[in-house]
Amino acid sequence: MSYKNYPMVSRIVFGRGSFNQLGDILAPKRLNRKAPFIFLVDDVFKGNSGLTSRIPIAYDDQLLYVSADNEPKTDQVDELVEQIILNHKDRPSGIIGIGGGTILDLAKAVAIMLANEGEAKDYQGWDLVKNPAIYHVGIPTISGTGAEVSRTTVLTGPEKKLGINSDYTPFDQVILDPELTKGVPEDQWFYTGMDCYIHCIESLNGTFLNAFSQSYGEKAYELCKDIFMNGSLSEEEAQDKLMMASWHGGMSIAYSQVGVAHAMSYGLSYLLGTKHGIGNCIVFDHLEEFYPDGVKLFKTMKKKHNIHLPQGICAHLHDDELDIMIDVALGLEPLWENAIGKNWKQVITRSKLKTLYQKM
Repeated sequence: MSYKNYPMVSRIVFGRGSFNQLGDILAPKRLNRKAPFIFLVDDVFKGNSGLTSRIPIAYDDQLLYVSADNEPKTDQVDELVEQIILNHKDRPSGIIGIGGGTILDLAKAVAIMLANEGEAKDYQGWDLVKNPAIYHVGIPTISGTGAEVSRTTVLTGPEKKLGINSDYTPFDQVILDPELTKGVPEDQWFYTGMDCYIHCIESLNGTFLNAFSQSYGEKAYELCKDIFMNGSLSEEEAQDKLMMASWHGGMSIAYSQVGVAHAMSYGLSYLLGTKHGIGNCIVFDHLEEFYPDGVKLFKTMKKKHNIHLPQGICAHLHDDELDIMIDVALGLEPLWENAIGKNWKQVITRSKLKTLYQKM
C-alpha cells in the first residue's frame, strides 16, 4: 500500500498583529527590484486604509483589488495571469493573497499558472500541474474555509467545478492574524465557520478516516462547538479560536476527504453561483440521513445565532438544470467514496440526488 506524501505549508506565523511582519518576511524573497510582488486583495478593503496602508509595497509591486462576490472561475485566473504578464517584464517574485477563501484560491491558482503553460481549466483535477508554482503567501481575513492550508484551489470552469489539486498548490507562507477577521458580518462569519464545522463532520464520519485526520478533525470540532455554542467567549477569543479551527479543519481533510455536503454544494455553486459557505449550509441542513448528529447540532447552532437560510432555491429548476447539478456532484468521486464507501454508486443514484436537491 502506498501512503499519501502530503505537502504542508512550509512556514506559518500566528498572532494578533502578525500582519505587520509581512514586509520583513517578503524582503529576502524578492528576486530583484524589477520582479514585483503582486498583492491580490479582497475589494471589500478598497478605501479601508487601515489594512491597505499596512501592505508593504515597494519598487514595481502591484496591488490588485479582486471581487469575491462570485466563486473563483478559471477564466478569472487566466485574466489575472495575463494582466500580470502584460504589466511586468520580469516574472513576479511572488503572489500574496489577502482575503477569504475565494481570494486565497485565486492567489494559489495564479501562482501555479505563472509557472505553467495553457489555461487554468487544463489543470482542474488531481496532480496535473507539472512545474512548481512561484512563491505564494496566504493571509486569511475570514476564518473557516481552510483554503490557507489545503492542496487544492477550488475553481468553476467552463465544464466543471473542480479544484487544481496538486503538491504545488499549498502556500509557501501563511500569516494567521486573527485581528484581520474583525468586522466580518455575523451571517458571513457563521457560514464560513460552518464550512469548517462541516469539514470536521465529513472527515470524522468518512471511510477514509485515519488517526492523522481524526486528531485534527476532533480538535477543530471541539473548537467549533466552543465558538458557536459557548456564549461567554470574548470576541478576541472567538477570533483566535476560529482561525485555529479553520487550520485544523483544513488539515483534517488534507489526509482524508470531505463528503456529501461539499459534493452537492459544488453542484449548487456551478449552476446557481451559490457561494461555498452558504451552499454547504443549505445542503447540510437536509443531510440527517448521512450525518444525523452533525446536522442536529448544526440546526441548534443555526437557531442560537438566528440564521435563516434561503429556502426553495431549487424549487423552480427544470430537469435539465437539475441534471447539470447532479452531473457536477457525481463527478466528485473521492468525496462520495469517503462519505459512503466503495459501493457508493449503489447508494447515490441520480433520482436520490434529485430528491435531495428539490428539498433545498
